[in-house]
Amino acid sequence: MGTMTKADLGLVGLAVMGQNLVLNISDHGFSVAVHNRSPGPIRDFLSGPATDRAGTAGTQKGKGRITGSETAEEFVASLSCPRKIVLLVKAGSAVDDTIARLLPLLEKGDLIIDGGNSFWADTERRAGELAAKGLRFIGSGVSGGEEGARSGPSLMPGGDPEAWPLVRDIFAAISAKTPGGESCCAWMGPGGAGHYVKMVHNGIEYGDMEIIAETWQIMRDLAGLDADAMAKAFAEWNRGELESYLIEITSKILAVKDADGSPLVEKILDAAGQKGTGKWTSQEALDAGIPLTLVTEAVYARALSSLLDERRAASAILSGPKGVFGANVSVEDLRKALLAAKIVSYAQGFMLLRETSTNRRWNLDFGSIAMTWRGGCIIRSAFLGRIKEAFDRKSDLPSLMVDAYFAKVLGDCQQSLRGVVAAASLAGVPVPALSAALAFYDGYRSSRLPANLIQAQRDWFGAHTYERVDRPRGEFFHTDWIGSGGAAVSGTYNA
Repeated sequence: MGTMTKADLGLVGLAVMGQNLVLNISDHGFSVAVHNRSPGPIRDFLSGPATDRAGTAGTQKGKGRITGSETAEEFVASLSCPRKIVLLVKAGSAVDDTIARLLPLLEKGDLIIDGGNSFWADTERRAGELAAKGLRFIGSGVSGGEEGARSGPSLMPGGDPEAWPLVRDIFAAISAKTPGGESCCAWMGPGGAGHYVKMVHNGIEYGDMEIIAETWQIMRDLAGLDADAMAKAFAEWNRGELESYLIEITSKILAVKDADGSPLVEKILDAAGQKGTGKWTSQEALDAGIPLTLVTEAVYARALSSLLDERRAASAILSGPKGVFGANVSVEDLRKALLAAKIVSYAQGFMLLRETSTNRRWNLDFGSIAMTWRGGCIIRSAFLGRIKEAFDRKSDLPSLMVDAYFAKVLGDCQQSLRGVVAAASLAGVPVPALSAALAFYDGYRSSRLPANLIQAQRDWFGAHTYERVDRPRGEFFHTDWIGSGGAAVSGTYNA
């Protein structure tokens, strides 16, 4: 498997995502060298998907050549300098192992790009380690799944800013495009910024999927629609404010029939899997003190669904409401409730991005992030254009919910969200994410919350002190509630 001219780019990892990304890069005229730890996938790819209609890999007019190397030495030697190598291997130790194999073969100024779902802190560590050796590193979020990799993903690169010009043209060419022709790819920032933004994207994806699933369950169990009617409703929603990839595929999923003519979705086991990025997002939010309640409930909902045997046993023991209440839920109310919850979910996600950007001095461009997600990725939707406009109006917007457009939509939809959550609660239908959306909306719009009682309790049992409404912020007070506690107080730190 020798090479001819030096390749523009190298790629390691020939699972489906890697293969499709190579074909995408080749389609845009760039030559690609491929490598895989085990040689079988290289041979299969070069003799199969990489072979053009003429029967020769990578020689079709207008396409870049695709070559393969079974050894790391041959692979690295086949690349033009400075070498640019994309890794599409499993996140975690496999990334470190692959870098370790390539490292002795690379020279100063060469670039490694991790395109997997790596944890952002690992990306920061790798960037530092490679910089110390004179190598460049980019950690790039890649969203859109197999289809996106082939036809145009959303790309979220971050890392060494001096490395970006080396691959900017390739990334811009292969990325998805908005309806207006803009590239769904932008430089996120230094260090682990790219993978951090991708992590939050995935967290929002968890939230979107959960609120859609909860809406579907209410539509089926309370509104009483059959699968065809539900498919039609989602298809209609996809022509309005909720237009998005997930709404589109939901309408199509509900229309698919099993061999016996019944809806296929009803034959699928109700135990959802997860790969960890939603959990990471929730953990990061807890560390940052940002109330990412909807995404976190979506993560917990998947965890609860996995307790299948326990749930089945509990269903025979634990009672629910007697009779079905609140069944007068309209399809329009469900649409509005879903839209309101979606706004809350994105508002929380961008609050987390803002907090981390400030703390780490990443200077994230939130409008640019919204446009990067506008096409190619799993959460792509017309809705993201409105987010871009909101940040164009006010770049330091504290929450999307207080933007004039989104505040009006929430005002129009919040009563429907209340009705849907109430009806589901009365009927015993669990809606953790929709409920979280409503609770956050009401909490965020409250000028006074009952946290003053919590502070009094903390001061009672732990002398943790409190602030007063009639004194400036930053002054702390302690009350000797029981008359024998004395004046000693605890620290005023926040965990």
